[in-house]
Amino acid sequence: MKTEQLKYETTLSFANEMDLRDPLKGFSDRFYIPKKENGEPGIYFCGNSLGLQPKSAREYIEQEMKTWKTLAVGGHFNGKHPWMHYHELLTVPLATLVGARPSEVVAMNTLTVNIHLAMVSFYRPTAKRNKIVIESGAFPSDQYAVASQALFHGFDPKTTIIELKPRPGENVIRTEDIEELIDREWESIALILLGGINYYTGQAFDMKRITESGQSKGCVVGFDLAHAVGNILLLLHDWNVDFAVWCNYKYLNAGPGSVGGFFVHERHSENFDLPRFAGWWGNDKETRFLMRSEFKPSEGAAGWQHSTASPFQLAALRASLEIFEEAGIGALRDKSKKLTGYLEYLLDNLDGNRISIVTPRDEQQRGCQLSLRIKNDGKNLFKEITSKGVVVDWREPDVIRVAPVPLYNTFNDVFSFIEILRKVLQN
Repeated sequence: MKTEQLKYETTLSFANEMDLRDPLKGFSDRFYIPKKENGEPGIYFCGNSLGLQPKSAREYIEQEMKTWKTLAVGGHFNGKHPWMHYHELLTVPLATLVGARPSEVVAMNTLTVNIHLAMVSFYRPTAKRNKIVIESGAFPSDQYAVASQALFHGFDPKTTIIELKPRPGENVIRTEDIEELIDREWESIALILLGGINYYTGQAFDMKRITESGQSKGCVVGFDLAHAVGNILLLLHDWNVDFAVWCNYKYLNAGPGSVGGFFVHERHSENFDLPRFAGWWGNDKETRFLMRSEFKPSEGAAGWQHSTASPFQLAALRASLEIFEEAGIGALRDKSKKLTGYLEYLLDNLDGNRISIVTPRDEQQRGCQLSLRIKNDGKNLFKEITSKGVVVDWREPDVIRVAPVPLYNTFNDVFSFIEILRKVLQN
């Protein structure tokens, strides 16, 4: 159900009017937008793969370079933003974006590392209850991680991993089918680990319902939020999610390979008897430099940290999070629904039948990404639009992913993309 019945039009004047009325219209100026060969701005619809660079990121990183240059090791405790506490500058902004309490989140490591660390604590298989539920077509790193964890515990991934699949002839997985599987298989399920949004189809799962269903049967429920954080509204604490992990280089614009994110619900994060792999930076900061052999975890999600955090990576993320704080995730989500709805409308008004939309039509079941299935040599179509300055991405065997990001994309971007696509299709 759409929250607002906006009447779209196919004209350029409509796109111009929407951009003029956009309360977030100035935020695109905060980012570097790649240009075409002729120097004109390109159309960047690939924030679901790598977000753009905030213009303030260089200043923030250079500040820490200056601290390193002038204070060296003293930068851990002195300078403008002492490194010992730098990750704490990100705690409240991250907690706001994922709907958590500050103690429940921390910026650390990278996505797949965090999946493994979470599974150390939350995948506790037994001979009777050892199955892991994931969605069919989950991102490969998730598939690798859960398969290797099953093997590590002595189980065969082929029989231990349960893959949720759409019904025949459908593209996405129905929530009621997930609930039915849980009701049927719960006695053997140890962990449910789904993507908040599936990277390929763009489907946003009903995390609240899935969490309630799984936990009512004694299953642990966690999510990979790589394509969800900074994209849709999240309420991890209120939904009672056990844990979640994510990367920050997509919608959160922290740069390639940047530091990741980690959420542990407070009912777990204050359970110091919960198994975990311990590391230096996860030790209580009040006793960390007493150099004791006994590990005393920090309270909350911070107790899962391992190594000294890189201030350079944290600085890049801080630059982006400050922009998110100013824009507000609610306003961003509102624009996202309109922008993606506009893209959907214009695609529906294209002539021809080569393109179909894989992503759910219901705006509550998607973020800003639309996955387009292309008939007849889709790879060549992708190359043609790319040559004209459109940055999207291709996923085998036949999908182009298009993501108009509300923080820096415009209705004019969407209109121009459709016009380019129309001409390529006609040729």
